[in-house]
Amino acid sequence: MIVEIDDIRAAERRIAGNVRRTPVMQATALRDGFDGGYDLWLKLELLQATGSFKARGATNKLLSLDKAALARGVVTASGGNHGLATARAGQMAGVTATIFLPTNAAPSKIEKLKAWGADVRIVGSAWHESNEAALAFQRETGAAYFHPFADPMVVAGQGTVGLECLEQIAGLDTILVAMGGGGLVSGVSTALKALKPSVRVIGIEAEGSPVLLRSLEAGRNIALDRVTTSVATMACAKTDEAIFEAVRARVDEIVLVSDDEMRAAARWMWFELGIAADLSGAAAIAALQMGRVKPASEAVVGAIICGAGPDGLA
Repeated sequence: MIVEIDDIRAAERRIAGNVRRTPVMQATALRDGFDGGYDLWLKLELLQATGSFKARGATNKLLSLDKAALARGVVTASGGNHGLATARAGQMAGVTATIFLPTNAAPSKIEKLKAWGADVRIVGSAWHESNEAALAFQRETGAAYFHPFADPMVVAGQGTVGLECLEQIAGLDTILVAMGGGGLVSGVSTALKALKPSVRVIGIEAEGSPVLLRSLEAGRNIALDRVTTSVATMACAKTDEAIFEAVRARVDEIVLVSDDEMRAAARWMWFELGIAADLSGAAAIAALQMGRVKPASEAVVGAIICGAGPDGLA
């Protein structure tokens, strides 16, 4: 497995004071809510530094490196949120952050990256193409490479979300986690299954990028022929072998939602809750609204609202 619970505990100690302990909010007093009889709690990672959970993993990675490793800057490829977290890490270290993005990255993420002082480069139509350029840049320059999901330090940092969910949501029995490459769900499921194995972990992928669902169906880590989702933060043509094994061992179910369903969920969140989530941040709500996930009556459900953005404001 890519990480274990001790790695996540170590990450929690390492990043303490450098990231936020985000709040949870119960979804109550709704005009148009959920009729299943379950309790729904939102883990508001969109309030994390840079606007997503990604700050946890990038900060843990940064603090695991010495100054010599960072001397030539940092580089990554991202759909947007990990890039923002890496740009912040670069500022923390006082070095240049070079961020490679695909052409479908949200304009709001690009503007925010530039505000963080990143050197933004648009290369390729999907993350894996941007990543090839980032790796070439790393080889040429010696910059420290921050993988968005297939790095033990990054995954351990993301796993701290799971620790907080257990502490903050009494009686938690189901957790919903949006998935791109699978780093968040790997870390969260590792924490939860170690400390409360009965918690049901449900991953949510975009219909246009079902890389982990199709890999599980095939019984091996496969590459998608094409990625069609417009949600850059959930787009991945192939994940890492260790991530695949972690998901196979620790994730109970994967469901799919469309881009339009996530957009409708983001609009619902803005209207009902005043929460400005990006489409990945709305994925868990979309899965509930569309009945892809049907919690039992009186279940206690946690939904990780993983990223901020203006998608629901229009």
